Amino acid sequence: MKTVLLASCLFISATIFAQTPCNNGMAGEYPCGGYNLMSEVTLGDMNSSGANDSWGWTDSLDGQEYAIICLEEGTAFVNITDPVNPIYLGKLLGEGAPSVWRDAKTYNDHVFIVSESPGHGMQVFDLTKLRGVTSPQTFVRDAYYTGFGNAHNIVINEDSGYAYAVGTDTYSGGPHFVNIQNPTQPSGASGYAGGGYSHDAQVVTYNGPDTQYVGKEIYIGSNETEVVIVDVTNKSNPIPIDTFGYFNTAYTHQAWLTEDHEFLLLCDEIDELDFGFNSRTVVFNMTDLDNGTLNFTYSGPTPATDHNGYVVGDSYYLANYTAGLREVDLSQVSNFSMSEIGFFDTHPSNDTAGFAGAWNVYPYFPSRNILISDRSRGMILVKSTNDLGIDDVEVDSEVSLAPNPGSEIITIKRSSSAINTVSIADALGKIVYTENVPSSNEVQINVSTLQNGIYFVSVNEGEGNAHKFIKQ
Repeated sequence: MKTVLLASCLFISATIFAQTPCNNGMAGEYPCGGYNLMSEVTLGDMNSSGANDSWGWTDSLDGQEYAIICLEEGTAFVNITDPVNPIYLGKLLGEGAPSVWRDAKTYNDHVFIVSESPGHGMQVFDLTKLRGVTSPQTFVRDAYYTGFGNAHNIVINEDSGYAYAVGTDTYSGGPHFVNIQNPTQPSGASGYAGGGYSHDAQVVTYNGPDTQYVGKEIYIGSNETEVVIVDVTNKSNPIPIDTFGYFNTAYTHQAWLTEDHEFLLLCDEIDELDFGFNSRTVVFNMTDLDNGTLNFTYSGPTPATDHNGYVVGDSYYLANYTAGLREVDLSQVSNFSMSEIGFFDTHPSNDTAGFAGAWNVYPYFPSRNILISDRSRGMILVKSTNDLGIDDVEVDSEVSLAPNPGSEIITIKRSSSAINTVSIADALGKIVYTENVPSSNEVQINVSTLQNGIYFVSVNEGEGNAHKFIKQ
């Protein structure tokens, strides 16, 4: 039996690609359940004093993925195509004074950025300029819209090519419509003041159960004390559809439809503080858009304040401030039931109600990596332990690894036939080690040079087997 040392010449690159696995409820310093830490880019890395909102962009040309991190002084861009080795590309500084509130959304390879900073307007930046950038830059906007000054948020309906700035100094704080079909020539297209101030919103081309509105452009505003539904198909003639509230209203902050447009999931940002609830999601039945009705409420496992939530399939991904990212199963929402199925807590010190921790999450990358923007930590990238980037892994029951988890020497045994080759892949499927070994039923591998993380060990190339191994 021979011990094989992983020599540096055997690695594909000088950097070992690995993540910090969620093991026994922790990923490094972070409490976790079902999520591994892929990487972090700190506020220090971005030369910033605070982060807030976030969004993402996937380049249609080559599939590369980018994180868009809203900071107090501007907007940062990070290439996360290799999620365990992110590249900070630099930032676009904001207009005017720094602000705790900045928001960005994407359309047609451009990002549209607003802020509460007085007179900020809307910046437009061509994201294709990020292609090929490998070191930090100071970017310059490509267009600038001044039809409003400050804005709390911006939403975009990519189907129609319209942006909706909300909480602006126009239209009583209601949605300010901007035609962005030509991204670098944004033009104002009226607005809607009838519902008053909107803190946040979602706009969809409706395709739900209410046949009266199928194909219409529907605005769903979270308007501090109530939800406002408006048909905004005709920008010069918005038509109010419905307004509705709920019990124990503190601050109607943000709401998101399920993918079938049948239910609306609402976050009230202040109710945990005012009423002592655990994190509460208020669920409305939207089968009849003219008559949204309270269906039930879901209570999370902590008293942390809920902030922004988004839906992908049967999962609801919630930025839960001090409780971090929470993934909630929606498969039984029609039966008045939701349940938490995963989490990653970016604020380990506590889960109390308040405004520290995870401001936003972005769950829409094709890679299924999930972006978290944390107010005091910056960018944190995580991925479900059920989605490690290795498809159709077959386990050879005749092969065993021990110890597992391990830190230095692991022993690989095969009961029926000899081991001739050993290879190790990281969680992205990249081979980080391969070696021909003396033919034997047992071989020892020194893995001390690997970074902590999840790997897959295979024996005898071509036999299609792999065994998950955790280096710690």
